[in-house]
Amino acid sequence: MVVKGFTRRLRPLELLTVDQVQEIRASTLSVLERTGVRFESDWALDFLKGNGCDVDFQNKRVRFPPGLVEECLRKCPSTFHLKARDTQNDLQLGGCTTYFSNAAAMNTIDLDTYVPRPATRQEFIQYVTVLDALEYFHYHNCSPYFGFKDTPSIMCLPEDLALRLTYSTKHTQYCSSNDSEVFHIKMLKAIGTEGTGALTASPPLTWYGDQVLQARRSIEAGFPVSTCEGSMMGATAPATPVGSVVSSSAEQMAIIVLVQLLHSGHPIAVGHSSFPMNMSNGAPSFGQIDASISNVLFNQVWRSYRLPIFNWTPGFSNSKRMDFQTGYEKGVAGVLAALSGADMIFLYGCVSSEIAAHPLQAVLDDDVAGVIGHFIEGTQISDETLATNLIDEIGPIPGHYLSTAHTRKWWKIVQFLPKVADRLTYPEWEKTGKKSCIDYAKLRLEEILKTHKPSKLLTENQEDSLRQILEDAREYYKKKGMI
Repeated sequence: MVVKGFTRRLRPLELLTVDQVQEIRASTLSVLERTGVRFESDWALDFLKGNGCDVDFQNKRVRFPPGLVEECLRKCPSTFHLKARDTQNDLQLGGCTTYFSNAAAMNTIDLDTYVPRPATRQEFIQYVTVLDALEYFHYHNCSPYFGFKDTPSIMCLPEDLALRLTYSTKHTQYCSSNDSEVFHIKMLKAIGTEGTGALTASPPLTWYGDQVLQARRSIEAGFPVSTCEGSMMGATAPATPVGSVVSSSAEQMAIIVLVQLLHSGHPIAVGHSSFPMNMSNGAPSFGQIDASISNVLFNQVWRSYRLPIFNWTPGFSNSKRMDFQTGYEKGVAGVLAALSGADMIFLYGCVSSEIAAHPLQAVLDDDVAGVIGHFIEGTQISDETLATNLIDEIGPIPGHYLSTAHTRKWWKIVQFLPKVADRLTYPEWEKTGKKSCIDYAKLRLEEILKTHKPSKLLTENQEDSLRQILEDAREYYKKKGMI
C-alpha cells in the first residue's frame, strides 16, 4: 500500500519560457564542461576519468562531456518506490504527488522564553512520536534535531536514526559523517526496511569524499539517494536566483553522473536549498521570497528532466518565535514549492532558521501542509458538483441549500478543516476561553503524546540488533579516538 500524499491536479507554476529553460540547461552543461566540479575523492577522480571525463588530478577538478551528462540524466527513473517500516506508509516518489517532510535544527526551544537549548533524549523521542502521528507528514529528514543531550557528537547520527526507526514507521532519510552510513545501512537492513541516502554538495561546485562514500555504500545497499546543495546566493552561489539554479544544477548533475555510472537506472531525487545571503550580517536570509523564486525556477528546469524534486527551504523561517512571520514565511514558500511541482517539501518543525525546532511548531505546520495539499488537488467538475439541477430546484430566496443531501455529502469533501486553527465566532471564542491556534496546538500535542503509538512496533530481536549496531559504532569511534 502506498500512502496517498497530495495529487497535483493543477498546471505547474512557470516563470520561464521554453527558450529560457533551454538556456539554463545549456548554461549548466557549459559550467560542467568548462569549469568543472571538484571531487575530494581519489577514487572518484580515477573512476570518472575511466568513464570519459576530463580530470585535473592536481586540482581534483572533473570536467564532464555534455553527452555523458545528458545520457546519465536519461537513465534516472522518473518515479520510484520508497519503502517504510510499515507498508501503509510507503511512498511513490515522482509523478504528480506532493509529500511533506521536516526541516532539521540543532536544538529544541523553550516555549516560555524562546531560548534554544539542547534537546534531551526524551524530547527527541517525543518529537519523533509527534511526527509519526501527524496526518500530512510523510517522510523523515535526516534528523529532527542534530543529536540530543549527553550524546557524543560523533554518535548523533546513528543514535538519531535508531530512535526514528523505533518510534516511527514512516520512511526515513539518513545523512553521513565519518562512515556513519555503514551503521545506518546495517540498522535499516536489520529491521527489514530501507532508507534514502542524503548526498550533500559543498558549494561552490565541490563534493567531499564522505559524500562520495555515502553514494557508493547506499548504491551497494540498493537504497535510493537524494541530493542537496545548501548554497547562499551571493556567497557560495551567484547572487541571482537564476544563477543559483545554474550552479546548483551543475553540482547535482555531477553526482548524478557518478551515481548512474556506478549503477545505471539507480533511483535518485534532486534537491534544491538555496538562500539569499543577508548582506548586512553575512547570514543566510531564511524565509525570504528570493529562495522561493529560486525554487520555482529550479523546479521548472528539473521537471524537464523528469526527476523527482525536493525543496528544502520552505521549512525555515527567520522568526525566533511561533508567530505571524513564521506562518507566512512557511506558508508562502510551501505553496510556491507545491505549485511549481516539488515532489517533497521540507516544511515541519523549525522555528528559528536551523537553530531550533519544536513538535508544537510541527503540529501547527501540519495544518499548513493540509491547506497546501487541499489547494493543489484542485476541484472536481461534474454534473453533481456544478449542481445546476439543484440550483434550479432551490431557486431564489426563500430557498436554501442547508437541508439538502447534496450539502450533507459535499461539504465534508470540499471543505478543509484545520485541526488547530481558531474557527469560532467572536461570542463563541469569548465563552470558550479566548484560545489561539497556539493553545489548540498545545492541546493536540498533549493528546498525541498521551495516546500515539507506532502502527508497528519493533520486535525484541530487532531492538537487540539496533542496540548491538550502536555498540559497534561506539567501539569503532572509540578506536579512532573520536569518543
